Amino acid sequence: MGDLEQGIQLATENETGTGHVGRWSEGFHDPWVPKHRTAEKAKVVSSKTKPTRPDESVEVSGIWPSSFSKEYCCIYRVPNRLRRVNPEAYTPQMLLLGPLQHSKKAKALELSKNDLRYLDYMNMELHKKKYLNAIANKYGEKIVDDLSSIIKTNEKFIRESYAESTEWIKSQEFVEMILLDSVFILAFFIQTATTRKINKKEEILVHEEDILFQKPCFITTILEDLILLENQLPYVLLEELSELFILNLKIRETFRDIILRAFRLEGEVKEGMNFRHFTDLFRRIRVETLCLTKEQMRSVEAKSIKSLHNADKLDSAGVDFAHLDKKNELSLVITFERGILKIPCFLADDNTERVMRNLMALEQCHYPLTAYVCNYIAFLDFLIDTDQDVDLLVKKGVIKNWLGHQASVAEMVNKLCLGLVDFGSHYYEIAERLNQHYESRLNRSIATLRRVYFKDLWTGTATVAAVVILVLTLIGTVASVLQVVQK
Repeated sequence: MGDLEQGIQLATENETGTGHVGRWSEGFHDPWVPKHRTAEKAKVVSSKTKPTRPDESVEVSGIWPSSFSKEYCCIYRVPNRLRRVNPEAYTPQMLLLGPLQHSKKAKALELSKNDLRYLDYMNMELHKKKYLNAIANKYGEKIVDDLSSIIKTNEKFIRESYAESTEWIKSQEFVEMILLDSVFILAFFIQTATTRKINKKEEILVHEEDILFQKPCFITTILEDLILLENQLPYVLLEELSELFILNLKIRETFRDIILRAFRLEGEVKEGMNFRHFTDLFRRIRVETLCLTKEQMRSVEAKSIKSLHNADKLDSAGVDFAHLDKKNELSLVITFERGILKIPCFLADDNTERVMRNLMALEQCHYPLTAYVCNYIAFLDFLIDTDQDVDLLVKKGVIKNWLGHQASVAEMVNKLCLGLVDFGSHYYEIAERLNQHYESRLNRSIATLRRVYFKDLWTGTATVAAVVILVLTLIGTVASVLQVVQK
């Protein structure tokens, strides 16, 4: 069994999605398609290849495949019911990767006149070719030939990784596209996550004056684009190709270690945890915190939460809120014990909606019955209705608001669940216990007493003093009555 075959098999063993355990086997070879060759063709990535016409791309891209591969499919077009709520959350800012974005490249020149984002797309395509040229010139044609050979051998299964037909992209064009995208990702991560010098004898990978590394905002933007669901390449392919890079660059780290450091996820990933692509990586890190076995994921029949009171009302019934697991803000663990609801800290910043929407879109398409990230956001949606709810949760440390006004957080969370299909919630039992706690008159009475008469030290002291005076007055009155009666 080859490395690529083992990789895809391991990726499917961690958690069952819509597919089953699949295997990467040997790809087919089309004798009519010439083998891709390198440094020379890398300058334009084959100038002989007939470019796809913009109108042709629009017509044929987006068509469903004639046969759907449950074993390998893991990269999806975001459903329109989700996209229409916030299209920008699923749209790359600079970097286009993979066949789902391929048609945009053909229309980039025309649309760049009205949308500067398409100008960035064009610049990044030229930058990909620059990276491939640099690799070919520095390490020879063989490394590019070897990379192309791996892609060509597994072309059939790379295509089947997408839930959309790629038949409109010819074989040679497809291999060249994947080659350019893969080389860029590998070179980018190696330069981002390693030191400026690979080792004492080696020069840096591409060029000392690479514009991407002169402007930090470019690096941040590219890392954000690499998380988008439609912007993915199969991770097992990248890992297989990375071995050639690591061998030639004499790097002692694995590609896995490099990407985890680039994404600032060191220490967050458990040993042996596998993932299908970068979007899946960010989801699995969160799901792993639940510590569920395969049997638990498959056997639990989750029920949908029909109603749950917001944070302000729960607080009025005596529910206290606390930040769970301060060391891990990616956790999905929620507990409710002894009147205390413990929730992981939710960081609300400029990139939160983009990340969460893509993780939730992946779950809706691939993990509908184990959509734990969707369940977590839906639970927050129940808790947050108004600014007062956000303000309460911020004070309790459950939310970190980096957006400014509390209303911005409430609006973002409330919109995140629009368009989701609900297959049940992992937090159903917790929601039921919270509702029961709220319905108890005793709990609400105690909470009111605590909130009105013991809300702070001074109010509590005054309340106690008043009770003492009242008791002493009552005792004095009773004593006086007894004396009169005795006389």
